[in-house]
Amino acid sequence: MTKIYPSASAALDGLLDDGMMIAAGGFGLCGIPELLIDALVESGVKDLTIASNNCGVDGFGLGKLLDTRQIKKMISSYVGENAEFMRQYLSGELELEFNPQGTLAERMRSGGCGIPGFYTKTGVGTVIAEGKDHRDFNGETYILEEGIFADISIVKAWKADETGNAIFRKTARNFNPPAAMCGKICIMEVEEIVPVGSLDPDHIHLPGIYVHRLIQGDHEKRIEQRTVREAK
Repeated sequence: MTKIYPSASAALDGLLDDGMMIAAGGFGLCGIPELLIDALVESGVKDLTIASNNCGVDGFGLGKLLDTRQIKKMISSYVGENAEFMRQYLSGELELEFNPQGTLAERMRSGGCGIPGFYTKTGVGTVIAEGKDHRDFNGETYILEEGIFADISIVKAWKADETGNAIFRKTARNFNPPAAMCGKICIMEVEEIVPVGSLDPDHIHLPGIYVHRLIQGDHEKRIEQRTVREAK
């Protein structure tokens, strides 16, 4: 059975429910699943819990779902450049569960490996640790963090073969692989789908066993903060 779908909306068909949890890959605007986010906006699905490093920027990326009030809760490590994210959180319209970046990535990876929880020193003695189980190991205090098990995951890769074996370019490799792993169903958009056998097995960042649906499309690749040298 083919994993390739003709569009983002087709790839999400039959998977969306109000109140579901979605794990989203990317970092800022780098390596984000732009086409799948647009399809989520068009679907009208609401009361979403989204686990992602941040929430895009105003009017782009996951920020589009904030504009349409489709997100109920964010599990994130960074509010970033999104003024609407900050406004909704401070006004009480949006629930926010802050996670250190490494903890968030490991929670996703753990979910993908079937690990329900793990202990970490990160966050001990801060508000992050409030209400969490504390244990001492070798004289050091650790807190329990739970693995993330999302209903679906949406990610973006640079190149993948027809079975979903994927390669991510540079910074896009950060949250995409663990996000892909922790979803019960993973939908991946890619810049190029190539025949099976075209990719060097040693270059694969994510095995196709984690990927259930694939789409190929054009991407805007917007730059979050363009910085250039002054003209001389």
